[in-house]
Amino acid sequence: MSVEEAFAKLCLSDAPADAVTVKSLVFKPKTPKSAVPVPIVVVALHTTTTPSPLIAQVASAKDPRLARDDLVKDIFKCDSAKNFTLAFLSNATSEFKLLIDNQLEAVEDATVLQLNDNLFITKAELFKFLSAFDQQSVDFSQEVKKEEPKKKQQAKKQESSKAVLDDAKLIGITVDKAKDFPGWYQQVLTKGEMLDYYDVSGCYILRPPSYAIWEFIQKFFDERIKKLGVQNAYFPMFVSSRVLEKEKDHVEGFAPEVAWVTRAGSSELEEPIAIRPTSETVMYPYYAKWIQSYRDLPLKLNQWNSVVRWEFKHPQPFLRTREFLWQEGHTAFLDQPEAEEEVLQILDFYGDIYKELLAVPVIKGKKTEKEKFAGGDYTTTVEGYIPQTGRGIQGGTSHHLGQNFSKMFNLTVENPKGPEFPKVYAYQNSWGLSTRTIGVMVMIHSDNKGLVFPPRVAQWQAVVIPVGITKKSSQEQREHIHASAKTIEDRLKQAGIRAFGDYNDNYTPGWKFSQYELKGVPIRIELGPKDIEQSHVTVVRRNDSRKYNVKLDELEQRIPEILDELHDDLYAKAKELYDAHRVIVNEWDEFVPNLNKKNVILSPWCGVMDCEEDIKESSAKKDDGEEIDVDEKSPSMGAKSLCIPFEQPELKEGQKCVKCDRPAINYTMFGRSY
Repeated sequence: MSVEEAFAKLCLSDAPADAVTVKSLVFKPKTPKSAVPVPIVVVALHTTTTPSPLIAQVASAKDPRLARDDLVKDIFKCDSAKNFTLAFLSNATSEFKLLIDNQLEAVEDATVLQLNDNLFITKAELFKFLSAFDQQSVDFSQEVKKEEPKKKQQAKKQESSKAVLDDAKLIGITVDKAKDFPGWYQQVLTKGEMLDYYDVSGCYILRPPSYAIWEFIQKFFDERIKKLGVQNAYFPMFVSSRVLEKEKDHVEGFAPEVAWVTRAGSSELEEPIAIRPTSETVMYPYYAKWIQSYRDLPLKLNQWNSVVRWEFKHPQPFLRTREFLWQEGHTAFLDQPEAEEEVLQILDFYGDIYKELLAVPVIKGKKTEKEKFAGGDYTTTVEGYIPQTGRGIQGGTSHHLGQNFSKMFNLTVENPKGPEFPKVYAYQNSWGLSTRTIGVMVMIHSDNKGLVFPPRVAQWQAVVIPVGITKKSSQEQREHIHASAKTIEDRLKQAGIRAFGDYNDNYTPGWKFSQYELKGVPIRIELGPKDIEQSHVTVVRRNDSRKYNVKLDELEQRIPEILDELHDDLYAKAKELYDAHRVIVNEWDEFVPNLNKKNVILSPWCGVMDCEEDIKESSAKKDDGEEIDVDEKSPSMGAKSLCIPFEQPELKEGQKCVKCDRPAINYTMFGRSY
């Protein structure tokens, strides 16, 4: 008798409507290659949040992640992680740790528990079965202990003091971007009035300058997708646990990040409701309802909304936030080639957003199987690079879901060939771009004076500042300079330039120059008595302080040209840095040294997931083999696969993988990453 059959005998034949849902999750801790991993099995009420940092703490394990099929097959003899149930504990071929939710222990013995779609068991029978295994009761509501050695704290304080700029004024940026990048990033955002911190950790207020960038991205992207026939819609942010769990592979990818609503006022909800981490499971039941014929295809919807993803240690404004704005497109097609064509069209739009609006270079490519979107066939991506940290950053993704979700949600249509042919499952895509774009732009372009905005997304492209007014200036002279400056401001607005003037006499021009440099205004236009006499203005670019004398009768023509030149120069500088730090490495002994020089690396790779994990683990070491002391506020120190670039160097005949002896199948871009 198999373990499944033996366990089934303990279960109920009928499925009561009031059964309490229980989840059983298998985690794999980070383990040296030479050691056998000890899996961690967590059994908890579905409503209990089981954060991986807490699991690591109570199980004395390092960096546990949801286990993949290979571990579940090897240790529990179950064909896949998706099909794992507690019955397979009896198959264990090696040691494992069993963590039991103390809230589940408190449930009445007669309560019927639902383990999956088919298994229902009383609490008493389940715990009788689990008593055969060593187990540990866990209070998952406890906080993760945070301890930091005093020496480390002192070292950080010393580093922070070294990063203070020599000529820093408290009103401006006081830390050096090169010496304290996180401190600099926080200051440039808050002092530049991009955002403010909220009283819920990981949530931020987007102030007008940053939200304006998002509006420009919306306008740019919206115009293009509507030409493809995409329509905007809106679906609720709440999703029931039943629906969210319908596609198990998909939800497992998001499970640690899902935020749950369990109470309304003083009442417990009968069923916990999730706040969407993404909307596939929200939208697709309705796609199946609306699509009744192949004539209803393609269906192309997009929504501009926010999502919530809760589980991570250290929020970073724009890059990793618990709530963020994005667009998510969800489309369904009759034919696979048509669907796959759209995947690349959208990816090109994302590339254009970075290049044409944000002046940021990106590499287009395909994610590996390990890094692809959970539940999809494949994922395409645009990957950026942050020169200051030497890390890659995912900029936007376009996924081909194949028929995976349409089969799960029964999204079928009659075959166009006739009723005698089998029904056709729709081919689906999903694609998304978020406010992470803003953080990438700030990190790449801004400097120790403050923000640097590419002009096409700047809330204000130009500020007009009267100069040359002194105590000796008469009221008539003062009024004439202000009136002349106001005329220039009005002419710029008429020409479509987003301009404003600062005519406040309480501050000196020098103070104003610094203030608008801090806020990233692309150009300032100075007008004083001598400028008026010579019929020109002085234009100063924010990015490099380059000065132009522009004749007044050329104003409407020349200012747009200067803004475009500024954009092109920002892009060229960023691309030069990306290209210089994107190096080809064919031998493993050159991999980590190049990684430590703040490079992303193109290497020949075999395509095997175990080798990919080995590269990440092995590259999290210094040249002497010692593990790097990882700052938890910084990104992962191991090099992960960023993408398989579409533009490939030519593989040499007989080329081996950079890490193992298998033949290489492509060049893959690896890097330390956000």
